[in-house]
Amino acid sequence: MNQDPRNFPKAAREALHDPLLRPALGRLKTHFGAGRAIAVQRYGDFENLRCAGRDIRDYAITHLDSLLETFEASVNARSGKVHWARDAEDARQQILAILRESGAKTVTKGKSMVTEEIALNPFLEESGIVPVETDLGEYIIQLRHEPPSHIIAPAFHLSKEQVADSFREAHTELDPNRSLVERNTLVQEARAVLRAKFEAADAGITGANFLSAAEGAAIIVTNEGNGDLTRLLPKTHIVVTGIEKVVADMSDVSVLLRLLPRSATGQSISTYVSVMAGPVGETAEQKNFHVVLVDNGRSKLIGTEAQDVLRCIRCSACINHCPIYGAIGGHAYGTTYMGPIGAALNPGMTNLADATHPMNASTFCGRCAEVCPVMIPLPKIMRHWRAAEYAQGLAPKSITFGLGVWAFAAKRPALYRFGASLMARLLKLLGPGGTVLALPVLKGWFAVRDFPAPQGKTFHEQFRARK
Repeated sequence: MNQDPRNFPKAAREALHDPLLRPALGRLKTHFGAGRAIAVQRYGDFENLRCAGRDIRDYAITHLDSLLETFEASVNARSGKVHWARDAEDARQQILAILRESGAKTVTKGKSMVTEEIALNPFLEESGIVPVETDLGEYIIQLRHEPPSHIIAPAFHLSKEQVADSFREAHTELDPNRSLVERNTLVQEARAVLRAKFEAADAGITGANFLSAAEGAAIIVTNEGNGDLTRLLPKTHIVVTGIEKVVADMSDVSVLLRLLPRSATGQSISTYVSVMAGPVGETAEQKNFHVVLVDNGRSKLIGTEAQDVLRCIRCSACINHCPIYGAIGGHAYGTTYMGPIGAALNPGMTNLADATHPMNASTFCGRCAEVCPVMIPLPKIMRHWRAAEYAQGLAPKSITFGLGVWAFAAKRPALYRFGASLMARLLKLLGPGGTVLALPVLKGWFAVRDFPAPQGKTFHEQFRARK
């Protein structure tokens, strides 16, 4: 499994030729895309809602320091504790310290992209702690030892037949001749297996869709109820999330909750919305509530041309409508955050030199920005990273040479007109049937498409002739 964005070209070619992936990716339009379109139409004035969401997230980012301090004070007032993590290693060590202090040996986990980002599961396993994913999609890919291929649907790339095979391999204590043809049978089996895990867990770890500063609350949205079982049953609950998830108060959260499920799954609201604020239960004084706030490169985006990417509420609308993701899926990206949001976010959070391929794999059709519920200008941010790539000398030499030749000619109108006229006539000769099938250059282009041959004259020449 590719887990290196530098392998993107090779992984993308392999994905394009994967026959099992094609039908799975076809569901993007029929499931998520169609669902969002219906939900937006039913809401009515969705554009004003998007504007409100954008403004809420912009306010949060520009007041991040004060809102995070307010959040910490509010959590402390509710007998919880906030931990600050500079990077992935710091976050892992702090989580491990909490678990060891509580004597935890087994941990149930709700879906959390940040724990994927910091590679928490393998770290816990190496430290002698057993993590169990309880979101159905996350549970499936954990059994298969795969990373998520989608932000809100981690096992989106799999067919039910593949899931059934994984269950038969993992659940060896069950009848090997049982029927696993229907999807609801698979769900029932996972529920039965996970029930015992919930009851035996020493600690629970969840992510957070939003943090409310005024109330000191973490909010998660789920459709399976596993989030509540993860946080309520064990004596220790740890929320692991990025620092950018904070907003001012629950009023702001309520606006974002109208945007998130409609943009993600096409629901007016998710089945469960859980507000987590301090220890809970009849013996709350015996329980522990921790929030680990992870920076891991986020703060260095503030004040840059890529700052708007921090608005993201992880709905996956950009992914669901991206023609590139729709052709190759999520694993080809080799990163936790894939698709347009990953292409815009990863170069700033990691090393630009390692994250150049996905940001260049874009048609710039703008569909991702059109559907983003908080109006992130994703193509603009990707162009910013492309410019940074060029400025730092990271772009391929063939590209920089070609751009250099074009720039030299473009600055000299007479030379440019001569070159354009010459190429128009040459390409007409090379494509007598109206189509150029191959050239010594642009081999990547001709590998998947042909080039319409010019008619022998440039636009300027034809314009002058008609005038």
